[in-house]
Parts: sequence; C-alpha cells; structure tokens
Amino acid sequence: MEDVKQEVQQSMKQAGNIQDWLSFNKMITPIIIKILFWIGVAGSIIFGLIMIITSFGSPFGGAGQFLMGLLVMIFGPIFTRVYFEILYVIFGIFDELKQINRNTK
Repeated sequence: MEDVKQEVQQSMKQAGNIQDWLSFNKMITPIIIKILFWIGVAGSIIFGLIMIITSFGSPFGGAGQFLMGLLVMIFGPIFTRVYFEILYVIFGIFDELKQINRNTK
C-alpha cells in the first residue's frame, strides 16, 4: 500500500502544478502524442479490416484489396510509430535543453 502511495506522489510531482502548465514549463503535447499514437494504430487496424472485409464482396475478386488491407494492418502501425517517435524526439530535445539550462545556472 505504501508503494502505491509513493508512486502516486511521484507522478503528481512529475506532472507539476497548474502554474507549470500555464507558463509552458511543462508541455502537454507529449501526453497528447501518446494518445494520438494509439488512436492511429487502432485506425490503421480498423481500416485494414474494413478493406479485407469489403474485398470479399468485390465484383472482380478483390485480391488486390485484400492484400492492401493486410499491408495497411501491418505497415500502418509501424509508420504511425515512426511518425510519432519523430514528434516525441522534438519534445525530448526540449526537455533536455531545459535540463541543461538548469544545470548551467
């Protein structure tokens, strides 16, 4: 029970207070990036499934659409991950620069 209490207190310290959020000392975008990543992964998988399901009703056999659905399900989450990692690195650089700034004062 004590461990859980300490973890919650540590999370609250890391989240900062409202002043940090309003003065842009703490960024909200990394949190939003994580949420959007999972939405993108789910969207890729759902879109791939829709393509596969609709390929069965295609008048021309739908083999190409079936294959594209599989490719979207496989590579969609990978490309989504790479894209959001690039965005996250930008905010990681910002955090590191803040740390360097604090250490040089």
